[in-house]
Amino acid sequence: MTVDKHFLAPEHTAVRVALWRALHVQIDPPPHVFSDVIGEKLVAEENWRSRQDMNPDFSKGMRASIVGRARLIEDLVEEQARLGVTQYVILGAGLDTFAQRRPELAEKMKIFEVDQPGPQAWKQTRLAEAGFTMPESLHFVPVDFEAGQSWSEQLLAAGFDPTKPAVIVSTGVSMYLTKETNMTTLQQMAKLAAGSTFAMTFMLGLDLLEPQEKGVMEFVMKRTAEAGTPFLSLFAPDEIVGMAKQAGFRKTQYVSGADIYQRYFASRSDGLNAGNAEAFLLAMT
Repeated sequence: MTVDKHFLAPEHTAVRVALWRALHVQIDPPPHVFSDVIGEKLVAEENWRSRQDMNPDFSKGMRASIVGRARLIEDLVEEQARLGVTQYVILGAGLDTFAQRRPELAEKMKIFEVDQPGPQAWKQTRLAEAGFTMPESLHFVPVDFEAGQSWSEQLLAAGFDPTKPAVIVSTGVSMYLTKETNMTTLQQMAKLAAGSTFAMTFMLGLDLLEPQEKGVMEFVMKRTAEAGTPFLSLFAPDEIVGMAKQAGFRKTQYVSGADIYQRYFASRSDGLNAGNAEAFLLAMT
């Protein structure tokens, strides 16, 4: 059987996220909101700084969004590790480098990276080629979504313990799913062991955005639709929080773009700001 090399490559969005993380470190003044240059080493793309989507001004809001949400997740994982949570699941892991960047936390937690088989195989090859060791606590969970494989079944097969609490994160996914599928996911997550946290990003409805940000979002939605991956779900905060409560979560928290700005960007003098289009739902069992 021949291997489709294109299928083995990481998703374009995963590459973009890795490069925006690196761009933040390279061009934005310290202290950096989030420091990750390993993903860029895995991509190993020549002259990537000349890419149109890496233009410092054009990408400013987007890279701020990427590093802001990455920092929020990592702070959450660190907090939960201190509370004794020992399992961390990254859905659609892409080129995430938590296990390589945070060895002190990787020693305490089992890390499960869930992704498509091809991109995940590519990533493992690049980690080895780039000289990064993979801790025993890191578990790759390949899931062929197109073939109808269940990520939860594959997760259990990889050693996930459903009787122990976990942190499960899903970023940049909910808008590509229908609201029904998002609800099914929330219901599934609400059955996690007591003390678990599910963190997911979602996009605000266009009517909730200021005119300039609304215009940017309409442009982004047009481009993603043209690429065959249209946005299917936008939410009002009350709506997504209500869905989480209906799904059975014990506690919920809405983290707005303004909240993230106050936590990580307010003291900066460079105007870096993630905006308000993307927000977080934190839901606890």
